[in-house]
Amino acid sequence: MLLIKRRFFEDIRRGRKTTTLRYWRSMRVQAGSVHTVPGLGRIRIDRILPIHPENISEQDAREDGFASAAELHKALADLYPRYKRHDRRLYKIHFTLLE
Repeated sequence: MLLIKRRFFEDIRRGRKTTTLRYWRSMRVQAGSVHTVPGLGRIRIDRILPIHPENISEQDAREDGFASAAELHKALADLYPRYKRHDRRLYKIHFTLLE
């Protein structure tokens, strides 16, 4: 299951957010799988790529619905304090909202 915060729903509906970044010990979703996000609808996981936090680009930030890489880094730090990142890898999940 992939949960997404409600504050991102409108950007997803408008196609401004097509990825999400997650710190996981191992991948929790598979490419090709379809998940129902309560309040949003069904999304299909298109691909999952490991990414190093230092390699997050401005393009990565835009795909994730943020104005800049700095803004995305701040959001990640707020969502994943240092203790929640320990022994975890960052994954970039590309998805499509299914109509």
